[in-house]
Amino acid sequence: MPRRFLQRYMPNPETLKRQRSLRFMSRMISDPGLWVLTRRTVANAFSVGLFCAMLPIPCQMAVAAFGAWILRCNLPLSVGLVWITNPLTMPLVFYGNYRIGAWLMDTPAREAPARISTRWIAERTADILPALALGSVATAIALAILANLLVRLAWRWHVSRSWKQRAQKRRLRRRALNE
Repeated sequence: MPRRFLQRYMPNPETLKRQRSLRFMSRMISDPGLWVLTRRTVANAFSVGLFCAMLPIPCQMAVAAFGAWILRCNLPLSVGLVWITNPLTMPLVFYGNYRIGAWLMDTPAREAPARISTRWIAERTADILPALALGSVATAIALAILANLLVRLAWRWHVSRSWKQRAQKRRLRRRALNE
């Protein structure tokens, strides 16, 4: 992963510390170790953020921030990746998690109605919850591991490619000087 690309989209920690709504997290935000962009911190941030995004719980961002603090990974990436499950994608993701949980429990999954409502969810919570919880945790673990591996591989590939490009440029410069 190109560090410069990620730094371009990172928020400024000083700006975040000055916001009233984030004052309770000012010690965490001011920790420079949570803003470092290395292969390890970025890969672990992807794991934490995607793990928390797959959980059907309130306050996913707070859980991701706490996870970033515990694992010493990149805080803004961890919190930002939680937004993969936003209000538009959440029903699809959690229904998929429910289907995976039902498959793991070897129980028939209920078909989603044409229009999902809170009433439909409230009436079937007892039936849905075990499969949703199992499917969400299984998906979260699988996605966290996969994301961590893919980010590490992509980062390594990018570094290897840039080293090869630099070596090729040096060879071309030497040839130009020798001619």
